[in-house]
Amino acid sequence: MSDDQVAPETRGVAVELLATVDLGPEIQGMEGYQLRMRMVTIEPGGVFGPVHDHKGRPGTVYVLQGTITDHRDGIATDYGPGLGWPEDRETLHWLENSGTVPAVEISVDVVRHE
Repeated sequence: MSDDQVAPETRGVAVELLATVDLGPEIQGMEGYQLRMRMVTIEPGGVFGPVHDHKGRPGTVYVLQGTITDHRDGIATDYGPGLGWPEDRETLHWLENSGTVPAVEISVDVVRHE
């Protein structure tokens, strides 16, 4: 892992579970998995870390407010309202809000039942 992939621990982040759907009854072979939707708020100066992957947990993100910087592969990409990104098995990243207003995203992913 390069120095670009080192991130501080999570701070200034609030996660609200909005909805889940048990995928077992819906799709054959998906027993034990659910579709999950969360609202994530990252305060100014906040970090959603440390570096993490999405192997076995694919998803998508949509930014509602503020700007979220996605750090992956040594590249920092800013996403503002109305933009988003996929999170697949190749994703290895961390997020931050270096802006002055809270950044809010909707995250939808497939996860194993907890």
